[in-house]
Amino acid sequence: MNGKNRFQPTLGQLRAFSAAYRLRKLSAAADSLNITQSAVSVSIKQLEEGLGVRLFDRTTRSLHITPAAQDAIVLADRILRDVDALRNNQLELVDLHRGRISMAVTPTLAEILLPQVIQTFRLQHPGVKVVIEDCAPDQFLPRILSQQVDFGIGTPENHAGTEIEKETLMRDQLSAIVPKTHPLAQRKAIHWRDLEGHPISTMRHGYGVRHMIEMTAAKEGVKLQVANEVAFLSTALWMASCNMGVAVMPAAYVKFARDPELVALPLNSPKVTRDISIVTPAGRSLSHAARVFIDVLKAGTA
Repeated sequence: MNGKNRFQPTLGQLRAFSAAYRLRKLSAAADSLNITQSAVSVSIKQLEEGLGVRLFDRTTRSLHITPAAQDAIVLADRILRDVDALRNNQLELVDLHRGRISMAVTPTLAEILLPQVIQTFRLQHPGVKVVIEDCAPDQFLPRILSQQVDFGIGTPENHAGTEIEKETLMRDQLSAIVPKTHPLAQRKAIHWRDLEGHPISTMRHGYGVRHMIEMTAAKEGVKLQVANEVAFLSTALWMASCNMGVAVMPAAYVKFARDPELVALPLNSPKVTRDISIVTPAGRSLSHAARVFIDVLKAGTA
């Protein structure tokens, strides 16, 4: 393979050639590119040497295109258009004139965290499409690991693997959620042992905070009377409001649900906390739009 076959024109050479082809004068091409006339001349000469063809017949006053130039300009302009389109495309994404964000989140978390955040983000960046993949807790991690979404908002319970990265969005304490008319409602805080004798509404096995609740109760020697097992904490909330059972969950759910009839009683002895995190596949970079959305999300949950 000879040197000509390995020749790779630079964008500067192609731009100089294109400008000279259109304007037929080196001085005019230099002015359009905001470079010196000698720089244009050198770039064209290098391109001709690399391609092994003459592109222009030069006179003292103007340039005359050659048949080789007529063939080359089609490809050169196509390359320059593609490069400019790529640059403009990236500028639009960086400036958030357009783009797309997708996230995995359980329906309960979506309801309490996202409405105001999404409204704020869309007012600021109406050209960016926001896609919500609401899913059951057991589908949260699979959607992130399979990269069906850009990131997730939730709690990957008991997951300490290296295939995900977590950034804490908010930390909350496990609490007993009861209506104001419940016998426990007048206390400022209760202990795990105080749950004995009361029907409990909590997550199904393998879902959400169920493992944390069972482990803590077992450690404290507390026997829980689980009356209702649910897939979504929002279900446990309305069950609590109907006196169907004490809902054991992070207190933030009650705070954001804004149900004036429900009371969150922090469970102590021991205090058990749970982090709601922004979860991404390990080593994967987020788009600029996703990072900006997360900034808005953090501000909205601060």
